[in-house]
Amino acid sequence: MDIFWLGHSCFRIKSKEAVIVTDPCHPDTGYDIGKIRADIVSVSHSHPGHSYTQAIEGEFRALDRPGEYELKGIFITGTSTFHDSNHGKDRGKNTTFVFEIDGLTLCHLGDIGHVPSDDLKENLSEIDIMLIPVGGTSTIGSTTAAEIVRRFNPRIIIPMHYKTPLLTRELETVDKFLKEVGAKDVIRQPKLSVTRSGLPPTMQAIVFNDPEK
Repeated sequence: MDIFWLGHSCFRIKSKEAVIVTDPCHPDTGYDIGKIRADIVSVSHSHPGHSYTQAIEGEFRALDRPGEYELKGIFITGTSTFHDSNHGKDRGKNTTFVFEIDGLTLCHLGDIGHVPSDDLKENLSEIDIMLIPVGGTSTIGSTTAAEIVRRFNPRIIIPMHYKTPLLTRELETVDKFLKEVGAKDVIRQPKLSVTRSGLPPTMQAIVFNDPEK
């Protein structure tokens, strides 16, 4: 499985069977993701920064609500969460997606705004790769993100939704989160290629290069 970061909470995930794009972002975020071909598109919530499906080309299936799906040999579970810590009263709901791809379990938390409950923890157990927002303001910040990481203990954590030179919004940078989780000597890289046998023995943080203009 190959994972590419396109900006904000948008990733392109290429498996043996399909291409998945998560939370495609509108150009007004500062990230112009261009036109992308995909088979499956996940949308955690309806904000344009996470639901710009106009960028997707070809025949694709958009998933924008909780449920269980099997598409292109990939098992997908969407679980209802909240966009804030007040049971959705401030910013509404969010859908967290778990993908079972190429023998790996990948979780995209979307714009989650709270620490998952014990019930939700059971639905999201045994995560190999976690894509987690860390920038605060409209979602969880570094401290809560670190708490979630400790709670789920994924093998690979990939931060998203944080401040970069391109982003037009004010969020925290990724550095505070990396300090919170005790990540040292983090190397930025353009993509992640991973297999079940290639998972690190202990938890590892991966930070992608900032997207180019």
